[in-house]
Amino acid sequence: MRIAAFEVREDERAEFARQARRAGVDELVLHTEQLDLEHVGLVRGYDAAFVLGMVRYDEELLAAIAREGVKVLVTRTRGMDHIDLDAARTVGLSVFNTSYAPDSVADFTVMLMLVALRRYKAAVYRQNVNDFSLVGLQGRTLSSLTVGIAGTGAIGCAVARRLQGFGSRVLAWSRHENPALAGIATYVGWDELLDQADVISFHLPATPETHHIVNAESLARMRDGVVLVNTARADLMDVAALTDGIETGKIGALAMDVFDGESEIYHESHVNDIIANRDMAYLRQFPNTVLTQHMAFYTREAVDQMVAGAFDAALGA
Repeated sequence: MRIAAFEVREDERAEFARQARRAGVDELVLHTEQLDLEHVGLVRGYDAAFVLGMVRYDEELLAAIAREGVKVLVTRTRGMDHIDLDAARTVGLSVFNTSYAPDSVADFTVMLMLVALRRYKAAVYRQNVNDFSLVGLQGRTLSSLTVGIAGTGAIGCAVARRLQGFGSRVLAWSRHENPALAGIATYVGWDELLDQADVISFHLPATPETHHIVNAESLARMRDGVVLVNTARADLMDVAALTDGIETGKIGALAMDVFDGESEIYHESHVNDIIANRDMAYLRQFPNTVLTQHMAFYTREAVDQMVAGAFDAALGA
């Protein structure tokens, strides 16, 4: 099998080499470029293409990839919402995602909860100007709060298990109940979760049903001062409603590892650029908001697992 990989980072190269030797592939070429219409010619003659999640693979792009002879498209991500799966089937492309242990995202999620609850962002800013006062920095303990988990797949379940160690009361809402959470979390309805949770952590896929599940109406049901954490998909949250919630104080703190329009911004340096995302620029300036650059997954263990999984998917196709 001949494989072309795109958006390859330096931290992936060693694992790519190891996996290529293990799999015995005929040829592997690594590109830093995205697999977009401009670079689609780079896949000519290759059997499989490995990509990441910063390009929207629509019908036009997928058809162009298929015309170059590619049969398998593997995204080195859990999510597949950046790929039009119906269009891929139409043009004859087999599409696969990869998986990795939930620990990386689960650890990061709990970290964001603590950062938000302990007002870490404001504290660091003060220290940078030699302000060591405490006024306005009083936080909350996780053990005193009710935490709602929206979505109890592998990651949501891992977050709930971690919260058990903090002594939090944990509520869960999901389309299907996860038996692994018996004795750890109590399943409730969506409205009950909104009514009772002091902190809500989101671990849902991006689907038509979950699109803007956090909106003006759902925010109105939440507790005043609610803390929201999103390490899943930007599509879950209506940014206009979030902004209103921050401005009015309905939202006590907001921590997001994902953001609408991030694909043109995140994972690249823009030190000398003007960031043309007004919502992002406005939300990030509040003392009680924390925006990170889609990095919850980013550990050595998860990166290696995603690269290895890409080879397994391609060779098993």
